[in-house]
Amino acid sequence: MAIKQLILITAAVIPTFCIADSYQGNTSIQSFSKAKKHMQRDIYTNKEHMETLYCGASFNKDKYIELPKGFTTEVHKKRTKRWEAEHIIPAENFGRAFSEWREGNEVCVNRKGKEFKGRKCAEKANKEYRLMQSDLYNLYPAVGAVNATRQNYNFGMLANTSNSRYRTFGSCEMIIDSKSKMAQPPERSRGIVARTYMYFEAAYPKYKMSRQQRQLMEAWDKQYPVTKWECERSERIEKVQGNKNPILEDRCS
Repeated sequence: MAIKQLILITAAVIPTFCIADSYQGNTSIQSFSKAKKHMQRDIYTNKEHMETLYCGASFNKDKYIELPKGFTTEVHKKRTKRWEAEHIIPAENFGRAFSEWREGNEVCVNRKGKEFKGRKCAEKANKEYRLMQSDLYNLYPAVGAVNATRQNYNFGMLANTSNSRYRTFGSCEMIIDSKSKMAQPPERSRGIVARTYMYFEAAYPKYKMSRQQRQLMEAWDKQYPVTKWECERSERIEKVQGNKNPILEDRCS
């Protein structure tokens, strides 16, 4: 009898652990354009927090940027005037998990009858993708030229940062290597980057980091502790989007 009771108790406890270990991502914002409006209207409203993630460029309520002294760029110069919403985890890096991105879908046909795939198809045909793409926890303001140059590269540490082939931005210590398809973020943003990657993996089963990438993000998380603004930003996003960020909930408590 005691053994049977133990089995019943164990069976009853297991689902509780499953629920506790499962985290929910964005379930309310399906439009990337709406997510950007929320950033402007509900998240970045205090002057002291209105600055881009990588370069610390200040901006106003209309998104116009004041570039920091010494910022330079050789490419995408027209995209330095206003901030853009940067996906910390690039859309392509989780988008390729969707068949609509890789193969297309029957609804992905333009007016001329030509089939298409990729980001536009995933956005049109798959709600789960739209929610992931619009998750505010994964979106930060960035100088457009930096956003465009980074493309869909993952973050990492580059050897010999003075290498002439690397793309740099003067006083903004973001370094991008198109050959290895890797970006090294400034120290000011590494903790934020790490905790965003960790959140995204916890919230979305379709996204998984490599072992090496996870080790780096865990190291950055410890090396660059959470800031007061990072915690406040998380609270603001929760009010707008509805779901908690379990990584920041733990670090900010």
